[in-house]
Amino acid sequence: MSNHVIQYTADSKEKADENQELVERIYTELEAQDPGGIRYATFRLEDGVTFVHIVVHETDDNPLDGISAFADFMKDFGDRVSSPPSFNEATIVGSYRFTG
Repeated sequence: MSNHVIQYTADSKEKADENQELVERIYTELEAQDPGGIRYATFRLEDGVTFVHIVVHETDDNPLDGISAFADFMKDFGDRVSSPPSFNEATIVGSYRFTG
């Protein structure tokens, strides 16, 4: 199992809105396919342009690799952000009702 926290800032509010729409498509496809092996949450912060993704991979494979909406999200990612994302491994210390 591995845990990741990814944070980045969109280049503008318009790019942030586009980014959110692409992220929402990922969740729609995850719901439809239910690939298993992943727990995933995305937050849009109060500033309206910063996003935080928390991803828990329960297997060695990344289930997002089989999601076409994720490929669409990644395709022009660099054009939507103001700088490269921070990508950090994380250790879960605790959680309480952290599922939707």
